[in-house]
Amino acid sequence: MNQPTLMAAGLTKTQAQIYEYLLNNKEARANKITRDLKISRGTVYYTLDELVGLKLAEKIDEPNQISRFRAEHPAVLQKIFEDKEKSLIKEKSALSENLPDLISAFNLTNNKPGIKFYEGEGGIWRVLEDTLVSKSEILTIADVEAVDKYLRELNKKYVNERNKLGIKKRLIAVDSPYAREHFAKANDLTDVKLMKTAINPFSTSIHIYDNKIAYITMTETYLAGMIINDPHIYSMQKSLFEQIWEKN
Repeated sequence: MNQPTLMAAGLTKTQAQIYEYLLNNKEARANKITRDLKISRGTVYYTLDELVGLKLAEKIDEPNQISRFRAEHPAVLQKIFEDKEKSLIKEKSALSENLPDLISAFNLTNNKPGIKFYEGEGGIWRVLEDTLVSKSEILTIADVEAVDKYLRELNKKYVNERNKLGIKKRLIAVDSPYAREHFAKANDLTDVKLMKTAINPFSTSIHIYDNKIAYITMTETYLAGMIINDPHIYSMQKSLFEQIWEKN
């Protein structure tokens, strides 16, 4: 019995039954398969069409004759198995991409802080997108030079989307000739203050909004973002932001 092997390659139980039957019979009509395997006629025809589509069976049509079916070479199973492996890799990638959201939902339901972590430019865009559903103004502290250096186009896209949605932002950045020039074009939706305190470039931005904190790290070799959904951490960070804001 080769059915377990055939099913491991990706065939359904019925597909495996009928394909194995065809392997053991040079060719057969659907009605004979129905009688011998005791499978309904409709299921047999449907499965035979599937096997033909998978190139595991050939349908033989001749004038004034009932269609017959015969098995194709089993080597085709190798390609089916390889396609199954590729599909699993894609599904695993999709799971990995969405797992932070699932974990966050679980944590929030169980009264635990929700944390989502993303990598790469695409991941950072997901973090920024989350701020675009903010029901309140966004409070941001950012290393402007790092943003321009590593995320210039992405940031342009983000600013355009935020402006379209009319979401206000207060932003704090380190005072420098570069920052002054950069924010000279800020619009009414963005209120900027520049810190006089000299600090080392930190290659990071923090976004405070809707009981959430988003951190983004930007370097030549590493791009990553994190969203923390916790009202207590949000409250603390918002308070710290307001203190810095008032002192500048």
